[in-house]
Amino acid sequence: MPPLPRRARLWFVALATAALAACTLLLGPLAPANATATRQTEAASSLPACPFWASGITPPPRTTTPWVPPLQTAPAVDFSTRPAAPTITGTLVNGQVTVTVSPVPNAVAYKVWRDGVDIGYISYWGQTGPLTVTDSSPCQGAYYDVVAMYDTSNSDASLGQLSTPYWLGANGTLAPGAGDVAVGTQIPMMVTSYDNDGQTAAGYNSQLGVCATDPRVIPWGTYFTIPGYGTCYAADLGTWIQNDTVDVWLPGDQANNWGVQDKTVTVIADPYSTGSSPTTPASPTASASPSGSPTPSQSPTPSQSPSQSPTASASPSPTGSGTCAAAWSASTSYTKGAVVSYNGENYTATYVSTGAVPGAPTSWAVWTADSPCS
Repeated sequence: MPPLPRRARLWFVALATAALAACTLLLGPLAPANATATRQTEAASSLPACPFWASGITPPPRTTTPWVPPLQTAPAVDFSTRPAAPTITGTLVNGQVTVTVSPVPNAVAYKVWRDGVDIGYISYWGQTGPLTVTDSSPCQGAYYDVVAMYDTSNSDASLGQLSTPYWLGANGTLAPGAGDVAVGTQIPMMVTSYDNDGQTAAGYNSQLGVCATDPRVIPWGTYFTIPGYGTCYAADLGTWIQNDTVDVWLPGDQANNWGVQDKTVTVIADPYSTGSSPTTPASPTASASPSGSPTPSQSPTPSQSPSQSPTASASPSPTGSGTCAAAWSASTSYTKGAVVSYNGENYTATYVSTGAVPGAPTSWAVWTADSPCS
């Protein structure tokens, strides 16, 4: 059975809401506990439709062009070697969604997106209490993603894994998963291409296998296949990438040779979620440039600068080559530039941290290994 058009899906949501209201009239009011859930459901269903992230920009008309197949097939990019993504929870109350991020070891900041739009930047320096971001403009069927940052450079290397999408359901709560874009969904798309290098809107570097989508159609963190191209990972935006359009990255002239094509894409499950053998770590795309006419990408910017609160006691530098610095301590807060020794090796801190074990897999961006020492 072909997938329902988006408007048909929204019609069914409205029909279900009307049916619930009719049952309430016939059966009487629900119990107090259910009454809260009902108010949330009504609030969620009454939200406006999610707007395009760059409203007011109308792409020019485009038609299919001659096509030269790419010289390679895009593999499913793999982020599984990076630190795991944090999880989030959220509830719609009084027209706002408060998103709470569960912290992960050694992260110094978190970025949260709704439909690819940056809605919050949380700096973490050891404070207690929940880490929250408030989305003051939620919308129906919105998708939320979060990524942990392991230094404050905003570079590709500073980022962990991008979370899977969290969908704002009709009950007013966030739930993991792709919402109404289920695995196996097939969507007819206009597929364009570009070859621009640099960072994508999500912060990763552009490369083969990562694509720009309209997150209202294919949310960030979703894998999907494109006939003739390979596997895409949704993690970028583009001014011309609206509605049923996808922009794929290809090197050099291969991007022009792709041109503009009509393809049916298929949403697939994360191929690395079950521990498949890793490939080269991936990085999402940077700008939407249809068929040889690149348009600059617009990357979300942090809503606030990361703040670091050093309560640090930096260890002294080693006195000479091969001499161990003061031993690392789990209870000490270290500032950028602090030098410690651990398991017979000296390390230099790249940012403030407490409890980040030098040499540990999750501390790859926290400590720089200097040299063996004794």
